[in-house]
Amino acid sequence: MIKFLHTRIRVKDMDASIAFYEKLGYQERERKDSPQGNQLTFLELPENEVFLELCHSPDYEESCPEDLMHTALGVPDIIEYCDRVEKAGIEIWPDNWREKFSSGGRKMAFVTDPDNYEVEILERG
Repeated sequence: MIKFLHTRIRVKDMDASIAFYEKLGYQERERKDSPQGNQLTFLELPENEVFLELCHSPDYEESCPEDLMHTALGVPDIIEYCDRVEKAGIEIWPDNWREKFSSGGRKMAFVTDPDNYEVEILERG
């Protein structure tokens, strides 16, 4: 059986990116240097098998164009999760997410990491 293992994103500041993703619930699993000289950090969410690999290269100028790609997290209670994330200092968008959630329909929100990668937050049914 083939398994999906991880997704890599390039980051400018490894420590800032780790701190951001830890506020979303990720935990640092491993940190190492690659044979090419990149700094790598593997993050995981509890009870998940797929990792998020952060890659920092001192000589690489990374830039994520808006809406190029995003990751998505499924949470059991989006209001509780977004409240916790917002209290940790991360901006949730759209700005009026609480009002949108109370009007029914699909509950989704977004946050943007330090390198402009979007993280979609979806309430799992």
